[in-house]
Amino acid sequence: MRHRVAGRRLSRTSEHRVALRRNLAQSLIEHETISTTIQKAKEVKPFVEKLITLAKKGQLQHRRRAIALLGNRDIFAYEDGEPVRKGTVIAKLFSELGPRYLDRPGGYTRIIRLSLRRLGDNGELVLLQLLGEDEPVKKEKKRSTKRRARKKRKETAASQTDVAAEVEEEVPGEAVESAEEASEQPDTENTAAEANATEEPAGAEENKPEEEADKKE
Repeated sequence: MRHRVAGRRLSRTSEHRVALRRNLAQSLIEHETISTTIQKAKEVKPFVEKLITLAKKGQLQHRRRAIALLGNRDIFAYEDGEPVRKGTVIAKLFSELGPRYLDRPGGYTRIIRLSLRRLGDNGELVLLQLLGEDEPVKKEKKRSTKRRARKKRKETAASQTDVAAEVEEEVPGEAVESAEEASEQPDTENTAAEANATEEPAGAEENKPEEEADKKE
């Protein structure tokens, strides 16, 4: 198993893979568009973007690092049937491509899938291209809805806990007041009952002499 093993083997040895990656990257820098299989394109794409990042820095140590990784192949163009040297791959990388992508934070290449298939093994063919100067920079994506929903849930939970804590603080005071009011109500009723009980005997004593006088008569 190839757990946590980066890169693709591409049915080649390590030396052959390094040479293949260099040749494809040099061809892409020279022509800015190449046709290859999807597996090779995905393998070359990050390598080329790393080289362009070095070219954006533009210092001597970065140029030496790019030469060590890529090599420095000559670029030829045919004029009147004769090859004419136009420069080198590293020169084009640092003089044209680096300044072109100064304002772009990343993503200098793109892969376009083709409907064609390679003869022989029926491999899927793609176009690997460098972005042009007029290509717009993609805006930053908004925060995902999942993150916003999670944050909202946390805020609502925190607000609910605060409200519950405030309610718990207020409830004991209200309970004490209600208990005091309940304790006061029976006292008033008892006092009223006692007052009635004391008034009744007094009235009865007042009526007794009158009743005795009537009897004597």
